[in-house]
Amino acid sequence: MYKSLLSNTLEKTVDALAKNYLQNSSSQNFGAMPSKIQLKQIVEIINEVIFPEYFSKSGLDQTTLKFYISGRLDILYKKLFNQIYKSLKFSGFQQNVKEKAKEASLLFIDQIPEIGRLLWLDIQAIYNGDPAAKSKSEIILCYPSVVAIIHYRAAHELLKLQIPYIPRIIAELAHSETGIDIHPGAKIGESFCIDHGTGVVIGETCIIGNYVKIYQGVTLGAKRFELDENGNPIKDIPRHPIIEDNVTIYANATVLGRITVGKNSVIGSNVWITKDVSTSTKSTISNVVDDYSI
Repeated sequence: MYKSLLSNTLEKTVDALAKNYLQNSSSQNFGAMPSKIQLKQIVEIINEVIFPEYFSKSGLDQTTLKFYISGRLDILYKKLFNQIYKSLKFSGFQQNVKEKAKEASLLFIDQIPEIGRLLWLDIQAIYNGDPAAKSKSEIILCYPSVVAIIHYRAAHELLKLQIPYIPRIIAELAHSETGIDIHPGAKIGESFCIDHGTGVVIGETCIIGNYVKIYQGVTLGAKRFELDENGNPIKDIPRHPIIEDNVTIYANATVLGRITVGKNSVIGSNVWITKDVSTSTKSTISNVVDDYSI
């Protein structure tokens, strides 16, 4: 009797869960979902080929360096192809999926040297801007901001290739680990420095120039959302700040909306900025517009 009641309960639960999923899920391509575990491993391999001395699992020298990088890139291609293929299938792509996954994987690998060039500039900027940093090695091995920036730069390149899901998953892996939230759609220039970093938020349509430095708790967000005729937020419109070259933004500053912070400016801690900041300005008080509303 007990087994019969339990069986009936489980059957009803299974039916209800399956019905809820089929009614609400945007995808029913079973088995095609990309894997967070595999994507984490992909980022680890990207680290290994850009910073081989720091992240390789075996000793290297000038003789073995190229062989090591070649072998890791071969593994990276296979893993990346598999995950891109799954993400495309999960998104509903039907035609030439393998060809698109192959092309995107090769295009991404072709961009890794440029990703590495930018990362070394970011690390140099962090070293130059932080008197507590004793070496670039310390920054690579210890700083959470570097983890976040590595994930961002990889995710951004994949987003440019129009790969679904994977860029956001990679960005959120770093968010979970570091507390730094950088949307892969943001455009960030060279020599980018995040100091400390906990609580930093950089929105999807942000544009950040070269030699920009931001501290913990900074939000570069949207002021309000434009709504469509049904009252839903309109997607893919510019709604986050433009931060020009050589800007410094101190801890817990909030910069909202499609405004411009002019080059060589300094934004002080704990201020609330919702309108443009002129070039070479020091802003230490909030400049909230009169008609501001959430």
